[in-house]
Amino acid sequence: MGFKKMKKAYNASAKIMEKRMEKERPEDFQILKKVSKSSIVIVKGTYDKVELVLDLINIPYLLIDSNQFNQIELNPNQILIINCPGNGMEESLTKIKDFVKQGGFLFTTDWALSTILEQIFPDFLKYNQRPTQDDCVAVEIVDKNNKFLEGIFKADEKPIWWLESSSYPIQILDPKKVQILVKSEEMKQKYGQDPIVITFNYGDGGTVLHMTSHYYLQRSELRTNRHMKSAADYAMEEMAFSKEEVMEIEKELNGVSLGEAESAYSTTQFLGNVIIEQQKKVNKRLTKKKSVENKESK
Repeated sequence: MGFKKMKKAYNASAKIMEKRMEKERPEDFQILKKVSKSSIVIVKGTYDKVELVLDLINIPYLLIDSNQFNQIELNPNQILIINCPGNGMEESLTKIKDFVKQGGFLFTTDWALSTILEQIFPDFLKYNQRPTQDDCVAVEIVDKNNKFLEGIFKADEKPIWWLESSSYPIQILDPKKVQILVKSEEMKQKYGQDPIVITFNYGDGGTVLHMTSHYYLQRSELRTNRHMKSAADYAMEEMAFSKEEVMEIEKELNGVSLGEAESAYSTTQFLGNVIIEQQKKVNKRLTKKKSVENKESK
Protein backbone atom coordinates (compact mmCIF):
# COMPACT_ATOMS: atom_id res chain seq x y z
CA MET A 1 0.00 0.00 0.00
CA GLY A 2 1.49 3.32 -1.05
CA PHE A 3 1.47 6.87 0.16
CA LYS A 4 -1.52 7.87 -2.00
CA LYS A 5 -3.68 5.09 -0.53
CA MET A 6 -2.90 6.13 3.04
CA LYS A 7 -3.51 9.78 2.17
CA LYS A 8 -7.05 8.80 1.21
CA ALA A 9 -7.35 6.88 4.48
CA TYR A 10 -6.26 9.99 6.40
CA ASN A 11 -8.86 12.08 4.59
CA ALA A 12 -11.49 9.56 5.67
CA SER A 13 -10.19 9.45 9.25
CA ALA A 14 -10.31 13.24 9.53
CA LYS A 15 -13.99 13.23 8.57
CA ILE A 16 -14.76 10.39 10.98
CA MET A 17 -12.98 12.21 13.80
CA GLU A 18 -14.76 15.49 13.10
CA LYS A 19 -18.25 13.98 13.02
CA ARG A 20 -17.62 11.77 16.02
CA MET A 21 -16.26 14.57 18.19
CA GLU A 22 -19.09 16.92 17.23
CA LYS A 23 -21.53 14.29 18.47
CA GLU A 24 -19.74 12.71 21.46
CA ARG A 25 -17.28 15.38 22.67
CA PRO A 26 -18.62 18.77 21.54
CA GLU A 27 -16.75 20.77 24.21
CA ASP A 28 -13.43 19.15 23.32
CA PHE A 29 -14.15 19.70 19.65
CA GLN A 30 -14.63 23.42 20.28
CA ILE A 31 -11.28 23.54 22.09
CA LEU A 32 -9.66 21.95 19.05
CA LYS A 33 -11.29 24.43 16.68
CA LYS A 34 -10.02 27.40 18.71
CA VAL A 35 -6.33 26.43 18.66
CA SER A 36 -4.21 29.34 17.44
CA LYS A 37 -1.24 29.12 15.09
CA SER A 38 1.14 30.24 17.83
CA SER A 39 0.12 27.31 20.07
CA ILE A 40 1.98 24.69 18.02
CA VAL A 41 5.53 24.94 16.70
CA ILE A 42 6.71 22.19 14.33
CA VAL A 43 10.31 21.58 13.33
CA LYS A 44 10.44 20.17 9.82
CA GLY A 45 11.64 16.62 9.34
CA THR A 46 13.14 14.76 6.42
CA TYR A 47 11.25 11.55 7.10
CA ASP A 48 8.15 12.46 9.12
CA LYS A 49 5.54 15.14 8.55
CA VAL A 50 3.16 15.47 11.50
CA GLU A 51 1.95 18.72 9.94
CA LEU A 52 0.14 16.76 7.22
CA VAL A 53 -2.20 15.28 9.82
CA LEU A 54 -2.82 18.73 11.33
CA ASP A 55 -3.67 20.07 7.88
CA LEU A 56 -6.38 17.43 7.50
CA ILE A 57 -8.05 18.37 10.79
CA ASN A 58 -7.60 22.10 10.13
CA ILE A 59 -5.29 22.84 13.05
CA PRO A 60 -2.97 25.82 12.44
CA TYR A 61 0.72 25.72 13.36
CA LEU A 62 4.06 27.44 12.85
CA LEU A 63 6.41 25.36 10.68
CA ILE A 64 10.14 26.09 10.90
CA ASP A 65 13.47 24.63 9.80
CA SER A 66 15.82 23.33 12.48
CA ASN A 67 18.25 26.19 11.76
CA GLN A 68 15.51 28.69 12.63
CA PHE A 69 14.79 27.19 16.03
CA ASN A 70 17.16 29.33 18.07
CA GLN A 71 15.75 32.46 16.46
CA ILE A 72 12.25 32.02 17.87
CA GLU A 73 10.97 32.46 21.40
CA LEU A 74 9.11 29.61 23.05
CA ASN A 75 6.72 29.80 25.96
CA PRO A 76 5.59 26.91 28.19
CA ASN A 77 2.03 27.11 26.90
CA GLN A 78 3.08 25.82 23.50
CA ILE A 79 3.41 22.38 21.96
CA LEU A 80 6.76 21.77 20.27
CA ILE A 81 6.76 18.97 17.69
CA ILE A 82 10.09 17.75 16.34
CA ASN A 83 9.73 15.52 13.31
CA CYS A 84 12.12 12.67 12.63
CA PRO A 85 15.12 12.77 12.37
CA GLY A 86 15.66 15.82 14.59
CA ASN A 87 19.07 16.53 13.08
CA GLY A 88 20.87 19.87 13.23
CA MET A 89 19.59 20.77 16.70
CA GLU A 90 22.69 20.04 18.76
CA GLU A 91 22.98 23.68 19.83
CA SER A 92 19.27 23.80 20.73
CA LEU A 93 19.17 20.97 23.28
CA THR A 94 19.44 23.22 26.33
CA LYS A 95 16.67 25.45 24.99
CA ILE A 96 14.42 22.42 24.43
CA LYS A 97 15.11 21.07 27.91
CA ASP A 98 14.37 24.45 29.51
CA PHE A 99 11.14 24.67 27.52
CA VAL A 100 9.93 21.35 28.94
CA LYS A 101 11.21 22.13 32.44
CA GLN A 102 9.17 25.33 32.49
CA GLY A 103 5.97 23.49 31.54
CA GLY A 104 6.13 23.05 27.77
CA PHE A 105 4.92 20.03 25.79
CA LEU A 106 7.49 18.24 23.62
CA PHE A 107 6.36 15.71 21.01
CA THR A 108 9.01 13.78 19.04
CA THR A 109 9.06 10.92 16.55
CA ASP A 110 11.39 8.04 15.70
CA TRP A 111 15.07 9.05 15.30
CA ALA A 112 14.52 12.07 17.56
CA LEU A 113 14.72 9.47 20.33
CA SER A 114 18.47 9.42 19.74
CA THR A 115 19.12 12.94 18.45
CA ILE A 116 16.96 14.79 21.00
CA LEU A 117 15.57 12.80 23.92
CA GLU A 118 18.57 10.61 24.66
CA GLN A 119 20.76 13.72 24.71
CA ILE A 120 18.47 15.71 27.03
CA PHE A 121 17.13 12.91 29.25
CA PRO A 122 19.89 10.25 29.26
CA ASP A 123 18.60 8.60 32.44
CA PHE A 124 15.04 8.19 31.15
CA LEU A 125 15.24 6.28 27.88
CA LYS A 126 17.42 5.44 24.89
CA TYR A 127 17.57 3.79 21.49
CA ASN A 128 18.26 0.06 21.88
CA GLN A 129 20.52 -0.11 18.80
CA ARG A 130 18.29 -2.65 17.02
CA PRO A 131 16.72 -0.79 14.07
CA THR A 132 13.55 -2.20 12.57
CA GLN A 133 12.85 -3.41 9.07
CA ASP A 134 10.15 -1.86 6.88
CA ASP A 135 7.48 -3.67 8.84
CA CYS A 136 4.00 -3.59 10.34
CA VAL A 137 3.17 -4.72 13.88
CA ALA A 138 -0.02 -5.11 15.89
CA VAL A 139 -0.31 -2.61 18.76
CA GLU A 140 -2.40 -2.36 21.92
CA ILE A 141 -3.25 0.33 24.44
CA VAL A 142 -1.63 -0.07 27.85
CA ASP A 143 -3.43 2.67 29.79
CA LYS A 144 -7.01 2.88 28.53
CA ASN A 145 -7.81 5.68 31.00
CA ASN A 146 -5.17 8.02 29.62
CA LYS A 147 -6.81 11.08 28.07
CA PHE A 148 -4.41 11.04 25.13
CA LEU A 149 -5.98 7.74 24.09
CA GLU A 150 -9.64 8.65 24.53
CA GLY A 151 -11.89 7.38 21.76
CA ILE A 152 -9.13 5.84 19.68
CA PHE A 153 -10.14 2.18 19.66
CA LYS A 154 -13.70 0.96 20.05
CA ALA A 155 -13.22 -2.76 19.52
CA ASP A 156 -10.92 -5.13 21.40
CA GLU A 157 -8.76 -5.37 18.34
CA LYS A 158 -5.11 -4.59 17.76
CA PRO A 159 -4.60 -2.02 15.00
CA ILE A 160 -1.62 -2.40 12.70
CA TRP A 161 1.19 0.14 13.08
CA TRP A 162 3.70 0.82 10.34
CA LEU A 163 7.39 0.76 11.23
CA GLU A 164 9.60 2.69 8.86
CA SER A 165 12.77 0.92 7.77
CA SER A 166 15.38 1.65 10.49
CA SER A 167 12.89 2.92 13.07
CA TYR A 168 14.36 3.16 16.57
CA PRO A 169 12.89 0.91 19.31
CA ILE A 170 12.57 2.58 22.71
CA GLN A 171 14.46 1.17 25.69
CA ILE A 172 13.11 2.57 28.96
CA LEU A 173 15.78 3.19 31.60
CA ASP A 174 13.54 4.61 34.34
CA PRO A 175 10.19 2.75 34.37
CA LYS A 176 9.06 4.73 37.42
CA LYS A 177 9.10 7.94 35.40
CA VAL A 178 8.44 6.80 31.84
CA GLN A 179 4.92 5.54 31.10
CA ILE A 180 4.08 3.28 28.16
CA LEU A 181 0.84 4.31 26.46
CA VAL A 182 0.89 1.95 23.47
CA LYS A 183 2.94 -1.22 23.12
CA SER A 184 3.45 -4.16 20.77
CA GLU A 185 4.37 -7.69 21.75
CA GLU A 186 5.19 -8.30 18.12
CA MET A 187 7.62 -5.38 18.24
CA LYS A 188 9.31 -6.89 21.29
CA GLN A 189 9.66 -10.31 19.68
CA LYS A 190 11.22 -8.86 16.55
CA TYR A 191 13.24 -5.92 17.86
CA GLY A 192 13.72 -6.39 21.60
CA GLN A 193 11.44 -3.68 23.04
CA ASP A 194 7.66 -3.31 23.17
CA PRO A 195 6.99 0.45 23.69
CA ILE A 196 5.45 2.21 20.70
CA VAL A 197 4.27 5.41 22.41
CA ILE A 198 5.68 6.68 25.71
CA THR A 199 5.31 9.77 27.86
CA PHE A 200 6.80 11.30 30.98
CA ASN A 201 6.53 14.48 32.99
CA TYR A 202 9.45 16.76 33.70
CA GLY A 203 10.05 19.96 35.62
CA ASP A 204 7.21 22.34 36.42
CA GLY A 205 4.35 20.69 34.55
CA GLY A 206 6.26 19.81 31.40
CA THR A 207 5.40 16.75 29.31
CA VAL A 208 7.36 14.68 26.80
CA LEU A 209 5.65 12.37 24.31
CA HIS A 210 7.50 10.13 21.88
CA MET A 211 6.55 7.44 19.40
CA THR A 212 8.44 4.85 17.42
CA SER A 213 8.29 5.21 13.64
CA HIS A 214 6.61 8.09 11.87
CA TYR A 215 3.43 9.79 12.85
CA TYR A 216 2.19 10.09 9.30
CA LEU A 217 1.81 6.39 8.48
CA GLN A 218 2.56 5.68 4.83
CA ARG A 219 1.19 2.18 4.73
CA SER A 220 -0.81 -0.35 6.71
CA GLU A 221 -1.33 -4.09 6.47
CA LEU A 222 -4.59 -6.00 6.14
CA ARG A 223 -4.19 -9.20 8.15
CA THR A 224 -7.73 -10.31 9.00
CA ASN A 225 -11.19 -10.42 7.47
CA ARG A 226 -12.11 -7.57 9.79
CA HIS A 227 -9.32 -5.39 8.37
CA MET A 228 -10.63 -6.04 4.87
CA LYS A 229 -14.07 -4.66 5.62
CA SER A 230 -14.83 -1.16 4.41
CA ALA A 231 -14.26 2.17 6.13
CA ALA A 232 -18.05 2.58 6.05
CA ASP A 233 -18.34 -0.63 8.09
CA TYR A 234 -15.78 0.80 10.52
CA ALA A 235 -17.79 4.00 10.94
CA MET A 236 -21.10 2.20 11.50
CA GLU A 237 -20.04 -0.87 13.47
CA GLU A 238 -17.29 0.58 15.65
CA MET A 239 -17.93 4.32 15.68
CA ALA A 240 -21.71 4.02 16.03
CA PHE A 241 -22.44 6.17 12.97
CA SER A 242 -25.89 6.00 11.44
CA LYS A 243 -26.36 5.21 7.75
CA GLU A 244 -27.24 8.85 7.20
CA GLU A 245 -24.01 10.01 8.85
CA VAL A 246 -21.98 7.60 6.74
CA MET A 247 -23.68 8.86 3.59
CA GLU A 248 -22.60 12.41 4.44
CA ILE A 249 -18.93 11.40 4.21
CA GLU A 250 -19.35 8.65 1.62
CA LYS A 251 -16.96 10.34 -0.81
CA GLU A 252 -14.07 10.20 1.67
CA LEU A 253 -14.85 6.64 2.80
CA ASN A 254 -15.11 5.05 -0.64
CA GLY A 255 -12.19 2.81 -1.54
CA VAL A 256 -10.77 2.75 2.00
CA SER A 257 -10.63 -0.47 4.00
CA LEU A 258 -11.42 -0.80 7.69
CA GLY A 259 -7.77 -1.58 8.45
CA GLU A 260 -6.54 1.51 6.63
CA ALA A 261 -9.15 3.75 8.23
CA GLU A 262 -8.40 2.37 11.70
CA SER A 263 -4.65 2.95 11.37
CA ALA A 264 -5.13 6.50 10.11
CA TYR A 265 -7.90 7.32 12.59
CA SER A 266 -5.87 6.13 15.58
CA THR A 267 -3.07 8.58 14.81
CA THR A 268 -5.41 11.43 13.87
CA GLN A 269 -7.55 11.15 17.01
CA PHE A 270 -4.46 10.68 19.17
CA LEU A 271 -2.94 13.93 17.93
CA GLY A 272 -6.25 15.71 18.45
CA ASN A 273 -6.41 14.41 22.01
CA VAL A 274 -2.86 15.55 22.75
CA ILE A 275 -3.66 19.08 21.58
CA ILE A 276 -6.93 19.19 23.52
CA GLU A 277 -5.36 18.01 26.78
CA GLN A 278 -2.50 20.49 26.48
CA GLN A 279 -4.96 23.32 25.82
CA LYS A 280 -6.93 22.32 28.92
CA LYS A 281 -3.73 22.33 30.97
CA VAL A 282 -2.81 25.76 29.62
CA ASN A 283 -6.28 27.13 30.36
CA LYS A 284 -6.05 25.90 33.96
CA ARG A 285 -2.58 27.37 34.27
CA LEU A 286 -3.72 30.77 32.99
CA THR A 287 -6.83 30.75 35.20
CA LYS A 288 -4.71 29.98 38.25
CA LYS A 289 -2.23 32.71 37.35
CA LYS A 290 -5.03 35.24 36.91
CA SER A 291 -6.56 34.24 40.25
CA VAL A 292 -3.23 34.76 42.02
CA GLU A 293 -2.76 38.14 40.36
CA ASN A 294 -6.26 39.23 41.40
CA LYS A 295 -5.59 38.25 45.02
CA GLU A 296 -2.29 40.11 45.04
CA SER A 297 -3.88 43.25 43.62
CA LYS A 298 -6.46 43.44 46.42
